[in-house]
Amino acid sequence: MAHPLTVIENSEPATQTLPHNVEAEAALLGALMIDNRLAEDVQLKLRSEHFFEPLHGRIYDQILRLLDKNMIASPVTLRPLFEADEDMKEVGGPAYLAQLTGSGAAIIGARDFAGQIYDLALLRALVGVGREMVEQALDTSDEVDPKGQIESAEAALYRVAEEGGGEGSVKSFGVATRMAVQMAEKALNSGGGLSGLTTGLETINAKTGGLHNSDLVILAGRPGMGKTALATNIAFNTARRFLQDIEDGIAPEKSAGAGVAFFSLEMSADQLATRILAENSGISSEALRMGKISQHDFRNLARAAAELETLPLYIDDTPGLTIAALRTRARRLKRQKGIGFVVVDYLQLLQGAGKNSNDNRVQEISEISRGLKTLAKELSVPVLALSQLSRAVEQREDKRPQLSDLRESGSIEQDADMVWFVYREEYYVQSREPKRPIEGDDAKVWEDHEKWKLDMERVYGLAECIVAKQRHGATGKVRMKFDAKITKFSDHIDADHLPEMRG
Repeated sequence: MAHPLTVIENSEPATQTLPHNVEAEAALLGALMIDNRLAEDVQLKLRSEHFFEPLHGRIYDQILRLLDKNMIASPVTLRPLFEADEDMKEVGGPAYLAQLTGSGAAIIGARDFAGQIYDLALLRALVGVGREMVEQALDTSDEVDPKGQIESAEAALYRVAEEGGGEGSVKSFGVATRMAVQMAEKALNSGGGLSGLTTGLETINAKTGGLHNSDLVILAGRPGMGKTALATNIAFNTARRFLQDIEDGIAPEKSAGAGVAFFSLEMSADQLATRILAENSGISSEALRMGKISQHDFRNLARAAAELETLPLYIDDTPGLTIAALRTRARRLKRQKGIGFVVVDYLQLLQGAGKNSNDNRVQEISEISRGLKTLAKELSVPVLALSQLSRAVEQREDKRPQLSDLRESGSIEQDADMVWFVYREEYYVQSREPKRPIEGDDAKVWEDHEKWKLDMERVYGLAECIVAKQRHGATGKVRMKFDAKITKFSDHIDADHLPEMRG
């Protein structure tokens, strides 16, 4: 069905009629009042702001409201709601509702009408974006900022593509409930416990339910704790799971994995790739960099590289990105590559939009954390952002991080849906090594070093992920294993939790 675009030649753009089809709107409303069941399909996509005629949009809204209350939506039940409506009086009063149901034939094409109304709304939104772009580009009275204009235009176009040009995605409770049930079904199909994307670590999945769409997850830790290693592990596991699920015939929207956009503001793409190769080949990244590997190791390396060839993991290592530029790039990756998870390493290396952002760093960090949360909601993907911790940790006896240690801004904690801290006691115990005893030293020196060795044995290769904040569930601690040689985190199986052996 062709869209009835009205084009008036040789006329000013202001006098052109915007794309619309009021007859299709009237026919759809009539069909909905005759058969209320049609709303089940239609309301998933169509919203009141997609109607060109405002009165039609209000009628559509009231139909959905009545259906949400389990009431029948018909000209009779809708009549009292429009007695005082001025626009309704202009078309003959509430009797107009009965006129809309005049053609029963509209029921057959209801879905087509809904599709056409939605498409025409997109076209009108595109016209709006285009006009705004032209007006801004021609207006040189303000400070000229072409890059900023391009970024805001791209954001506006993305909103049109994702939301049909609406100012906000208002969902009826019915739609929201269906989404919640789909999430529960996904958790059930994945073996229970995983309602979001997998982290690849069963213990973290069990604690958090995975990584949820629209969530901002902050992963924080002091230098040397392994923040980047854990983020890289999770990014790789999520991308690999997506590849595996697709091979197994699972639909992309039902996969517990996703394509990943990794914004690495600290390490270069090849450094990150080296880490992932080390993790998968079992060869230390240091040996890889120095070329200290055997032929056998090289074969393992080639095998791992071949397996990772098709991995949907996209690394952007542009330094000094602004939060606006990062959001633009993430939107582009969502559109072009269909990514479903964003990782940012790390938050403090991003820049705000302000010209003198260094004057108020706390305000700038607030803008960045808010921007990351907005990105998560806008793209409907989880965003994992790494963050530094203040030195206050080092001054305490117990070096385990707390929420108050999040550096420079309380807004990070406020904007985050989850806050994870990565902590390795081994790092601190190792740095406290006393003098190594040599022959002739007194017993105290030998005793101190022996005590330190016992301490090292207790903490060697262990790490903790401390879930300090979680909107979806309880906080607590998850134990992990960490292989520093290949920078790999894995699940830690506690001897206390092993099943009993029966004779």
